[in-house]
Amino acid sequence: MIKAYAAFEPGGELKPFEYDPGPLGAHDVEIDVDFCGICHSDLSMLNNEWGMTRYPFVPGHEVAGRISAVGEHVKKLQVGDRVGLGWHSGYCNECQTCMEGDHNLCDGARGTIVGRHGGFADKVRAQSASVVKLPDNVSSEVAGPLFCGGVTVFNPIVQFGIKPTARVGVVGIGGLGHMALQFLNAWGCEVTAFTSSEAKRTEALELGAHRTLDSRDPQALQDSAGYFDLILSTVNVKLDWGLYVNTLRPKGRLHLVGAVLEPVELSVFSLMGGQRSVSSSPVGSPAVIAQMLEFAARHHIEPKVEVFDMADVNKAIDRLENGSPRYRVVLKK
Repeated sequence: MIKAYAAFEPGGELKPFEYDPGPLGAHDVEIDVDFCGICHSDLSMLNNEWGMTRYPFVPGHEVAGRISAVGEHVKKLQVGDRVGLGWHSGYCNECQTCMEGDHNLCDGARGTIVGRHGGFADKVRAQSASVVKLPDNVSSEVAGPLFCGGVTVFNPIVQFGIKPTARVGVVGIGGLGHMALQFLNAWGCEVTAFTSSEAKRTEALELGAHRTLDSRDPQALQDSAGYFDLILSTVNVKLDWGLYVNTLRPKGRLHLVGAVLEPVELSVFSLMGGQRSVSSSPVGSPAVIAQMLEFAARHHIEPKVEVFDMADVNKAIDRLENGSPRYRVVLKK
């Protein structure tokens, strides 16, 4: 039996819950959970904001732990390996997208907390293809958030071939943005943090930003017209996107990784004249996750975390939902 914490209704309190996972699949692994991050996507699923949550619901898709069992056809992982598991728990591994290495775009990709139980538990299972080994010098305590938030902001750097000479703006210095600043600085980019928080301006500079810009000051945005090669938006609220597009250089890109629910309103002419683009992307493939972990290990990049005991899961949820954590919340078993 797997011991977990589950909600039994939308927005409900997480309570102890046990379930029988059945026999271990031939291509699957079982992970003893040591740490599990809490992401805003966990909150969205907990509250059924996306209309696809099944109850009882066990959140948790930022898992760091150790392999405790492997299926008979698993070759790349062994019992005792330190590993991580992110948003996806498996792929079809047969479609053209998977064959091209873009597993995260597979139509048959299975979400770790979509229709199955996640990592707010003592154990979690997943297809071995979705599980990635941790480098020796990446701490398990901070590894979980890298598997969701970390790869979400790292993936566009790889996908769009961002040059070390690029001027990049990061909108929102929170759970995603604070990791983006670190990655982009280490990549070699000139990094600007867009924030309306005076306290976060100082923190942004410490995290790797070279400069800050008041995101609530239209004049500051207008004064930056034609400056950036890339604007990476990590927020989930509606902004005046036209102002941000205006800050892009010709062939510049506004890239959204924050899940904004409202339509993105833009004039085509603001894009057409400078051949600018607007795009978005999900988490990365296992190959990109492995690349990100290697890069993070080499440059000593770590998310800033606040750690709660797994038994205090409801306090941790409240801290993320109603507080201002710096910057990610992690559960310790």
